Amino acid sequence: MTNDAVSLPVFRPLIGFDKEEIIDRAKAIGSFDTSILPYEDCCTVFVPQHPVTKPKLETIRRSEALVDFAPMIDRAIAQTEQLTIEP
Repeated sequence: MTNDAVSLPVFRPLIGFDKEEIIDRAKAIGSFDTSILPYEDCCTVFVPQHPVTKPKLETIRRSEALVDFAPMIDRAIAQTEQLTIEP
């Protein structure tokens, strides 16, 4: 659904990192302790009891139309980090 709801490519920011680099990043941003909680999947801690697993694209678009994304986008751009990857 994520790829259907956006017109731009979705880049997964950790796609090029190995396990240790991901762990280091998680520790740096404070999410590591949550990620190692003794659950089948740490994401289940935050999932609603009755999640919508097959949302309708039109419903998503109507909901997103109610959100002012511009300030969030500006903040995200201001906080970007550039990495140079060389062979």
